[in-house]
Formats: sequence, structure tokens, C-alpha cells
Amino acid sequence: MNRFLQPSLDWLLVFVPVTVWLEHAHADSHLAVFAAACLAILPLAGWLGRATEHLAARTGEGIGGLLNATFGNAAELIIALVALQKGLYGVVKASLTGSIIGNILLVAGASFLVGGLKHPTQRFNAAAARSQATLLTLAIIALVVPAAYHYLTATEPAKLHLTTPAQADLEAGLSLEISVVLLIAYGLSLLFSLRTHKQLFSGTAEPQEHSHTGWSSWRSLAVLFAATALIAWMSEILVGSVEQAAHQLGMTSVFVGVIVVAIIGNAAEHSSAILVAHKNRMDLSLGIAIGSSIQIALFIAPVLVVVSHFLGPRPMDLVFTPAEVMATGLAVAITGQIASDGESNWFEGTLLLAVYLILAILFYFLPEAAH
Repeated sequence: MNRFLQPSLDWLLVFVPVTVWLEHAHADSHLAVFAAACLAILPLAGWLGRATEHLAARTGEGIGGLLNATFGNAAELIIALVALQKGLYGVVKASLTGSIIGNILLVAGASFLVGGLKHPTQRFNAAAARSQATLLTLAIIALVVPAAYHYLTATEPAKLHLTTPAQADLEAGLSLEISVVLLIAYGLSLLFSLRTHKQLFSGTAEPQEHSHTGWSSWRSLAVLFAATALIAWMSEILVGSVEQAAHQLGMTSVFVGVIVVAIIGNAAEHSSAILVAHKNRMDLSLGIAIGSSIQIALFIAPVLVVVSHFLGPRPMDLVFTPAEVMATGLAVAITGQIASDGESNWFEGTLLLAVYLILAILFYFLPEAAH
């Protein structure tokens, strides 16, 4: 499938210079810039996926999935830092929410569906899946606690969206301390899965046939770095035009942040996880999809909170809106239930995609004032 897709996608690389030209030419149509950036990211994501697959063949499924999630999330981290510097905290939080639910519902669901259409039943390491589900539950707790604190200590219950300076300082301090706990937990989870108990996370897939010469580690890493840098560049241009383009299409900024930007920003994970799922490498596929959500919740979000104390007009907190907390909680609940048995099929993928569509519809109809 990878070889089949390569010729049809690589020609889209022409949109990388086209996007740069449109951006610097100050094109009147934001839709043109947005569309060109989207098309430019797709082949770059394909190259990132191929490099990750070759690297995973040398390092193992666990490290391969971690590397893909890390490089795939690099673009989102860069975009979030730019938005953070401009004080666009709502955009940052919406994109974090969209990345989490997008990876565990859209990416994992599409992987289950595509892989299940070729293989009736696909198996993966159930212990690893349960461990990842537990980490996602920790992420939900970290989202619920600051939000609960915000609404329980609100001085004006009728104006919950307003925050006094004193309450904002308390919430910033609470979020900072929770972020430190999350960063420590994430570091310990890597130590647990990659070092002390790595035998529990070994893949269940049968050895892959080597019908072609694999890339060297240096070549794989070089492609990873190059693709990630270009994806980050294209994504930054995309975010700069997406708000105006969305308004022209009649979309709210809430829907754009949670759904549109998240889908494009996760294009790397989309292609990589689906391609390896089609090859029946479900441990690597889940390592990419669920591992990326874990990294967003337990690493990217806490890092942004810490960095916001040095970058941006004011510190960022972890107080997400009720809609964001609810959507993330529901996504984690159904993903944990489906992945706990160590088996998947196309119907389970369809269920995950159905939940994602329901949440997307919610955010589409959610008015700006409710966010």
C-alpha cells in the first residue's frame, strides 16, 4: 500500500513552494493559502511515515511509535508556541483537545477500519494497550481537576467564563504544579515501557518480510528531521490563514481549532498509523495513535504551561471548557474499552469514527460564546 500511494502523493510536494509563494505574495484568498498548505502537508506526512517505518524495523515497535509521535507532534508544539506568544490561549487549548480526540478516535478508528478490511481480526499487545489507557485516564484527571476548581471557586456563578485576577493567579499556580506532576509521570512511563518492563510491551506481529533494502538509521533520521521541519513550516502558514478561511466557509473558531487544525496537524500520524495497520503491525499503529495523544496530554500541554511563564502575556492554565473536558473523557472511555482486549476489527474502527463524527458535530454547532 505504501508503494502504491507514493507515486500519487509525492507530486504534491510542488505545493510546498507554491504555499511559500502564496504566503509571501500576500494572496488575497486565504482559502488558496489554506488549501495549498493542506496539500503540501500530505506528501510530507507520507515521507515521515516511511522514515518511521524503516526506523521502527531497526529499533522495535515501541521506540518507533514514540519517535513517530514525537516528530508528528513537533509541528503542533511549534504552532502552539507561536499562538502562546500571541496570547491565543483559547486556540492553544482547542488544538490540544482536537489532537487528543483526533488521534485516539480518528487515527485509531481509521487504522482499525483499514486494517480490518484486509485482516478479519488484528491482534496487539493488550498489556501495552491497557497501560496506555491508564495514562490517558491520568490525562483526563488532569483536565477535570483544574476545570472543577475553576467552577467550584467561581466568585460569580452566573459569570463562570469570567475570572478575577486573584483567581487567575491561583489557577495558574495549580496548573503549574499539576504540569510538573504530569511531566514526571510521562518520564516514568517511558522508563517503564522502554527500559524496566519493556518485555511487557513487545509487539505481537509476526516478523515482516524484507523484500526491499531498508533505510539506514541515519537516513531515516535525516528524513524525519527534514519532513518535520517542513511540516512545521507549512502548518504555521496554514494556521495563519485558517481562521479567515474558516470564516469564509461559515465555520466557528471553536470548530476550526478542535477539528480542522487538529486533522491537518495530525496528518503525519494519520498516514503512518493507517499504513502500518494495513500491514497488520497494530502495535506500531497504536503506539503512533494512542502514544501521540498521551504525549500531547502528558508532555506537550504541561510544557506549554511551564513555558507560558516565560513566554506570552500571562501564564497559561489547564482550565479547559466543559465541552472540551467532556469530549476528551468520552473519547478516552470508548478507546480504552475497545483496546483492552488486545484485538481489533473493522467494526470497532467504525465505532471510533462514529464517536468522532458525533463530537465534530457538537463542536460545529457549539456557539463561540459557549466556548
